[in-house]
Amino acid sequence: MYNSQQKRLMSSRKNHPISTRLASVLVVSLVSIGIGAFTPVFASRPVAAPNAKKGAEGNNYTLTRPALVVGIFVEGLDADYVNLLRDNFTKNGFNRFITDGVTIEDVNYGTDLDATAATAMLMTGAAPSVNGVPAARAWDTETKSDYPILLDQAKIGNFTDETFSPSSLRVSTISDEVRIADGGIGLVHSVAPDAQIAIILAGHAGNSGFWLNEFNGKWSTSTYYRDVPAAIAKRNYGITLSSRLDTISWTPSLPLELYPDLPDYKKQFPFRHNFPAKNPNRFRAFKASAPGNHEVAEIGVDYISSLNLGGRGVTDMLNLGFNVSPYPYGRDTDTRVETMDAYIRLDSDIANIVQAIEKGPGMANSVIFIAGTPGPSGSKREDERWNIPAGQFSPKRAMSLLNIYLIAIHGNGEYVSGYYDGYFFLNRKQIKENGLDERTIRRESAEFLTRMSGVTAAYTIDDILERRAGEDAHALQRNTSIDHAGDVMIVVNPGWEIADSSSESVAETQLPVIRNVATTSPVYILAPTVAPAKIESPVDARVIAPTVTRILRIRSPNAASLPPLRFQKSK
Repeated sequence: MYNSQQKRLMSSRKNHPISTRLASVLVVSLVSIGIGAFTPVFASRPVAAPNAKKGAEGNNYTLTRPALVVGIFVEGLDADYVNLLRDNFTKNGFNRFITDGVTIEDVNYGTDLDATAATAMLMTGAAPSVNGVPAARAWDTETKSDYPILLDQAKIGNFTDETFSPSSLRVSTISDEVRIADGGIGLVHSVAPDAQIAIILAGHAGNSGFWLNEFNGKWSTSTYYRDVPAAIAKRNYGITLSSRLDTISWTPSLPLELYPDLPDYKKQFPFRHNFPAKNPNRFRAFKASAPGNHEVAEIGVDYISSLNLGGRGVTDMLNLGFNVSPYPYGRDTDTRVETMDAYIRLDSDIANIVQAIEKGPGMANSVIFIAGTPGPSGSKREDERWNIPAGQFSPKRAMSLLNIYLIAIHGNGEYVSGYYDGYFFLNRKQIKENGLDERTIRRESAEFLTRMSGVTAAYTIDDILERRAGEDAHALQRNTSIDHAGDVMIVVNPGWEIADSSSESVAETQLPVIRNVATTSPVYILAPTVAPAKIESPVDARVIAPTVTRILRIRSPNAASLPPLRFQKSK
């Protein structure tokens, strides 16, 4: 069976277009491993049809699958803010998604995750214990320092000294499946302010992933990706950000009285944020601002037109990253006006992206989704005049005291090797040399740390993996990557500052203050085949990837274990 089928396929290669030829190669490969009944979903796709739907500019084609899928990922996006500001939004931004699409008001990520880990969960349909991305940074027990989770020193950066690749992302993503479905003919590009989010959005099989270098203002990438679109080249060599940033300022886009729910004192003094050349951190501040979002959106619009995304007879994908988290580089601890203005400006940016799609492949041939990811959970310390209980937890002091405690019990040695992001790391080599039991040392450490000022609770990694820790033990276990976790995790009191932080961005703004924030991260899906709907109950974040791929009629990422949501078909 294999020989005859292979001969038929190979003899017809020269008479078929490249898409069909690639499909044939895939069939041969699958037959050779025993999957003889497999039929590629793209093999029978028509590039054009006589009765095709037309886009806004008269594009005369329709596909059995969408021509273009656009993912818009927004760090800090909160459904409450979106609903509050609807009267200030345009008709083609958030309002269009809410009116014509599916609204999922509360996507549940389980325990607290940062935007990098949450983006990985959305794109893979898998939790950090499976996909390998528990946070933006991890701790190296050998060098006793933290490093980016996607660090890959085997690669070289373009327009940057940073060396990244998606190799540490252990499973496939939506982007990968889009590329695979069309045998690599479809294009997948991503742009985001943050390097690691851009890489996760591009995936393993993407054509390009670009981010904004916070030291030189260039749009940077990794040699892992091969494409450099013209839209990027002209911004790196022509209209560079460094030559324009002095002229960019962020001020309110509306009169202050039009921002809802503002107290009177906030309506007196409008904010103004500049990015002068004398500020060494101006690119970092720009990345966190509304003008930074606009820069990403402009590149996205440029990509759609210049790369003819959605107009090439296959499914293309464009993923864009944005940020509406509270702006950390201002002087005022109350950034409500900046946050609302960031939403209003982002709404206009989304409307511009929608308009570009209408001029290109047309909305009838496109799927767009907006996904919110958690913003930073910390905040600035409240003014002392409010008398809010507070304190300062010093990890260095805690490490020293814990080591003294363990020496008193077990004899001399360096038992504690480090602390990072809520985890204490024990010196396992020392413990082994002293002939001690690791589980016992972890338990003793947790019991000691629990009694320290500012510590609400302490759990060993054994408690976490055996689902005995925290208010949602199952979610905590899912969101823990054993390869990156420490030995004992602590929970610090809300309102307390974490001292001794090694984070550069924190050092330049403020010490992180613990704050428990109950936010609702929404997802909006706008697809021509899906009827408008609203889901108010919490939805597991792991179902988003299989839900999107089901709408695209391609297979789910390989680690997506939950079934997709099912929606009513549009009439």
